[in-house]
Amino acid sequence: MSDHTHGPPQGAPRSLSGLLPFLRPYRARIALAMVFLVLAAGATLLFPVALRSLIDGGLVQSDRGAQMLALRGHFFALFGVAVALGVFSAARFYMVSWLGERITADLRNAVYSHVLRQSPAFFESTQTGEVLSRLTTDTTLVQTVVGSSLSMGLRNAVMGLGALVVLAWTHPYVMTLVLMVVLLVVLPATWFGRRVRRLSRASQDRVADSSAIAAEVLNAIPVVQSYTAEQREAARFDRSTDEAFQTAVRRSRARSMLVAFIIIANAALVLWGLYQGTQAVMNGKLSAGQLGQAALYVAIFAGAVAVLGEVYGDLLRAAGATERLMELLASQSPVASPAQPALLPSTDRGLSVRFENVNFHYPSRPTQAALQGFCLELQPGETVALVGASGAGKTTVFQLLQRFYDIDPDAPDSPSPGRICVEGMDIRRLALDDLRGRIGTVPQDAVIFSASALENIRYGRPDATDTEVFAAARDAFAHDFLQALPEGYATFLGERGVRLSGGQRQRIAIARAILKNPRLLLLDEATSALDAESERMVQAALDSAMHSHAGQRTTLVIAHRLATVQNADRIVVMEHGRIVEQGRHAELLAHNGVYARLAALQFAV
Repeated sequence: MSDHTHGPPQGAPRSLSGLLPFLRPYRARIALAMVFLVLAAGATLLFPVALRSLIDGGLVQSDRGAQMLALRGHFFALFGVAVALGVFSAARFYMVSWLGERITADLRNAVYSHVLRQSPAFFESTQTGEVLSRLTTDTTLVQTVVGSSLSMGLRNAVMGLGALVVLAWTHPYVMTLVLMVVLLVVLPATWFGRRVRRLSRASQDRVADSSAIAAEVLNAIPVVQSYTAEQREAARFDRSTDEAFQTAVRRSRARSMLVAFIIIANAALVLWGLYQGTQAVMNGKLSAGQLGQAALYVAIFAGAVAVLGEVYGDLLRAAGATERLMELLASQSPVASPAQPALLPSTDRGLSVRFENVNFHYPSRPTQAALQGFCLELQPGETVALVGASGAGKTTVFQLLQRFYDIDPDAPDSPSPGRICVEGMDIRRLALDDLRGRIGTVPQDAVIFSASALENIRYGRPDATDTEVFAAARDAFAHDFLQALPEGYATFLGERGVRLSGGQRQRIAIARAILKNPRLLLLDEATSALDAESERMVQAALDSAMHSHAGQRTTLVIAHRLATVQNADRIVVMEHGRIVEQGRHAELLAHNGVYARLAALQFAV
C-alpha cells in the first residue's frame, strides 16, 4: 500500500471527490435524481404559501358558505402539495437508493479487482483482514452517503436556500438576522466537525485491525486449537474490539455534542423568529398568515441547518472511508504488463527458459540476497530439479519465473541485475496473462477452493469439459477417491479442502495443473509432509504430470526428497542463492560434494 497520498487533508469532505470516476457513468440518473430532489424541495417550500392563503384567505371570510368553499379549496391545494411532495420524494428516494447500491457495488468490484492484481510484495505489508474491512465496512459507509445522506443534504440545502430567498423577499430584516445567527451555529459546528473527522478515521482503522486479527486466526484454527490458544486469541480480539469501541465512543461523544449544539441553536433560532413575528403582528406590520408563513420558513431553514449538521457528520465518516479506499486503489503494483507487450510464439513443445546472472532481494529483506549471480538454462522438454537446504533460493526461482516479483533494478552485488528469458524474450516484455497462461504450478501447500471437486480441477481451465476434467483426475491418480465421495465430483470440499487428506488435496492440485496442459510446469514437490501411502500416490501423480507429455512440456521441480528426482534430466544444487553443482544423480554422487552430503543424510539407514 502506498505510503504517500496526495490531495486533501485526511478525512476532509472533499476527499469524497475520489468517488467522481464512479459517479460519471450514471450522469443521466444523477441528473434525474436531482430534478426529483429539487421538485420535492419545491413542494415543501410551497406549504407555507398554501398555509398563508388558508389563514388569510379562508378564515377571514364573513360569509359562512363562502368561508366553507374557500377552506375546501385551500385544503385541496394543501393536499395537492402533499401528493406532489410524496410522489417526488418517492422518485428521489428510489433513484438515489439505486445510485447508492450501484456505485457501492462498482467500488467494491474495483477495489477487489485491483487488489487481485497486486504483487506478493503488497501482501507483505497489508493484512488480508484490513483489505476485507475496506471492502465491507468502508464501502457501506460510502453507500450510506451516496444512497441517503448526500441526497438528504442536497434536499435540505435546496430547502434552506429557498427559505432564505423567500425570507429575503418578504422579510429582508428577518433574513439578515437569521444569517447572523446561522454563522453563530456554523462556526462552532465546524470546530466540532474536525474532531469528529479525526475520530471517525481512527475508529475505522481500529475496526480494520479487529478484522485483520479475526481473518488471520480463523485461517489457522487447527494451530490455535492444538496450542490451546483459544482463550488467548479471544482475549487479543477482545482487546482490539475494545479499542475500536473506545474510539467509537469518543467519536459518538463528539458527534452527540455537535448534534446537541445544533438542535439547541436551531430551537433558539425558531423561537427567536416566532417572537419577532408575534411582535410584528401585534404592531400591525404582519398579518396572521404572514406570521405563519414566516415562522414556517424559519422552521424549514432551521430544520435544514440541523439536518445538514447531521449529514456533515456522515460526510466526515464517509470521507475517511473513501480516503482509505482511494489509498488502496492508488497503490501501484511494481509488477505490471508492458504497454506494448511482445507475444510468445504458439508451440506444442516445452518452453525454453534462461536465467542470466540474476540478482534478487525481497522488498521486505533488502539487505539479504535471495539470489546472487544465478544462471540457469532449461531446454524445451527438459526436466530439471532444484535441490538444496531451506533458504537456498529455490522458491524464489519459481516466483521470479512467474514474475510475482521483478528482479532488482539496482542490484547491490552486481553491475547488472540480470534478466530472465522465456523463448529468448525477456519476461518483462511479455504480458503477465500470456506468460502465466503458459505456466502450470503445483505448490507445496495445495490450495483448495470452497467449491466442488469438479470446479476445483476446472480452475486450471474454466472452459474444459467434464470428460477432460475426468481424464486429468485419472492422470493425477485422483479419479478413484473423487468418485468414492458422497456426491462424486460434485461433492463440496469445504473451506480450504478441510474434508480431504493432505495427499488428496495435493492430487487435486496436480490434476488442476495437468488440465491446464502448460508448456512449462513448476512443481514445488509436496511429498515431504505426507504419510508413506499418500506420498506414493502423489509421487505417481507427479511422475504422470512430468512424463505423460514428454518433450511437450518443460518441467522445473523443487525437490525436498532426493529419491523423487533421481531420474531428472538434470539436478541443480543451490546454496545461499547460488548454483554450486549441477548434473545427473550418479554424476553428483561421484563428485562427492554438497549433493553427495545431502544424499548421505537422506539415504543413510
